[in-house]
Amino acid sequence: MPYKCISVSEAKEMMKAEAVTLLDIRDENSFQAGHIEHSIHLSNQNVEEIVNGLDKENPVIIYCYHGNNSKGAADYFDNLGFKNTYSVDGGYEIWKLTV
Repeated sequence: MPYKCISVSEAKEMMKAEAVTLLDIRDENSFQAGHIEHSIHLSNQNVEEIVNGLDKENPVIIYCYHGNNSKGAADYFDNLGFKNTYSVDGGYEIWKLTV
């Protein structure tokens, strides 16, 4: 099943209901300046390690700045065989507004 785009509120509901892996694909400085609690910073340097360390059956929620680049990352994880991959519409910028 291909990745799905979900809203910030849908992502929050999933995080409450089940164990998910939350991946932040923004640059390191942006991640250090602020990120969603319990998220993992995903970069070109650690992508292989993260991919190999995750269970492909568990949900993976990916976010970026505005929800555009996360679609490509979600598609990448989907193509690697991850079963439940999601991209957050609006990204971190919308998430910040809902805190």
